Amino acid sequence: MALIVVPILSLWKQPAPPCVAIAAIVMITMRRLTLDAYVIDVLMPDLVAHDRKPAAFLVYLYLAAQVARNKRDTLSVSLQTIATKTGLSKSSVQAAIRHLRRRRLLDPEVVATAADPKRRVLHPLG
Repeated sequence: MALIVVPILSLWKQPAPPCVAIAAIVMITMRRLTLDAYVIDVLMPDLVAHDRKPAAFLVYLYLAAQVARNKRDTLSVSLQTIATKTGLSKSSVQAAIRHLRRRRLLDPEVVATAADPKRRVLHPLG
């Protein structure tokens, strides 16, 4: 009977697995992003299904997340950075930005240049 008790007690003395500490660190460092339901419920089907421009939705989502994090509606971000962060090609990002400007989801009055790549995100609900 002593042989059975010893292994059980030795299990209780073992430290917690290291994956518990790693999970806690990941959860602490993650930032939350809140999206308006309109973006998912209306804008996504409109851009992806109706307009057949899923790249435009990805670019809008990326830009909207960036302005939400910075708490500003204007940001400076190059086409190459957007392409890298979204996994799209640079030409797809250019076409998506043109479409978003036509749809008034990006301010068409703000002219981005290579030296000053400003983008102003417009919110569809005002």
